[in-house]
Amino acid sequence: MIAPETHIRRALPTDEGALGELDRATWSPLHAVTPAPEPPYEPFFDERHRPEDYLVAERERAVVGYLRLVPPTPLASNAHVRQIQGLAVADSARGRGVARALLRAAVAETGRQGCTRLTLRVLGHNKPARALYESEGFVVEGVLPGEFLLDGAYVDDILMGRTVTPQV
Repeated sequence: MIAPETHIRRALPTDEGALGELDRATWSPLHAVTPAPEPPYEPFFDERHRPEDYLVAERERAVVGYLRLVPPTPLASNAHVRQIQGLAVADSARGRGVARALLRAAVAETGRQGCTRLTLRVLGHNKPARALYESEGFVVEGVLPGEFLLDGAYVDDILMGRTVTPQV
């Protein structure tokens, strides 16, 4: 269920501080393949991570989540695909439908961009995220066994995707 008080919008350059804080606060070995961020922190936005690539979830005018939606490659032959390359929800907003609202907004935006596929990657041990993605129509399309060595254990990289109806 998605709470009606969750508002999804595109990120603005002025969201950089809030998104950076959220990104650091939600870092977890459950979903991260990079080390925990440490000061001095890199800027949240850069030439590869632009504000227009992010959907932001707000509740009571506070940023409580984000999703990064981008083309997976610069190839023209792959231009019909969008990929989720990051999804974070503040602990205070978990269990309130924020991630689901972001996923649904990503599906809608993918269709508005005229694309027909939406893909993502998720770590094999991240069962809550996998269950959420499956409930929103994503299916496992591939498994890279033992792709990452995290905390001394090999973890699978799960490739998931779904069809999207273009809106053009």
